[in-house]
Amino acid sequence: MRAVELFEEGRGTAEIARMVGVHAESVRRWRRLWEKDGAQALRRRPARGRRPKLDDAQVEEVRTALQRGAQAHGFEADLWTLERVGLVVERVTGVSLSRASVWRLLTGRLGWSLQRPERRAVERDESEIARWIAHEWPRIKKGR
Repeated sequence: MRAVELFEEGRGTAEIARMVGVHAESVRRWRRLWEKDGAQALRRRPARGRRPKLDDAQVEEVRTALQRGAQAHGFEADLWTLERVGLVVERVTGVSLSRASVWRLLTGRLGWSLQRPERRAVERDESEIARWIAHEWPRIKKGR
C-alpha cells in the first residue's frame, strides 16, 4: 500500500523500489496491477493451494491422543516415531498421512521438535562413576 501512495505522488519505479526495499520488477508489476484494477488489486489475498488434510479440530484430537503417550495406544515403548504417529492419526481421524506429512504435522501445526532418547545403560551408577573418577583415576594416572 506504501507503493500505491508513492505511485500517486508520481515517483519513479527505481525510487519506489529503493524506498520500499524490493526489486524494481516487483514495482513494475504492482504498477501494472494498480493502473488496471486500482489499489484493491494489490491487497493481500488468502494463500492459495491445497487445503490441509486435517482441520484444526482434528489436529487438536491428534494432540490429545499423542499427549497420552505411545504406550496408551498399545506400543511397547513410550517413544513416538513417524510411523507410530501416522498410525495414531489414522486411528483418530481416519486420515492416512505420508511420513513427510506426519513430520510437517508434528513440527509445524503441533509445534513439537525432534527428541532422541539418551543412550545410557539402565545399570549406570552415577555416584560410583564419580567415586572412581575422584579416587581410582588419580591413582592409576600416578602409576604411569
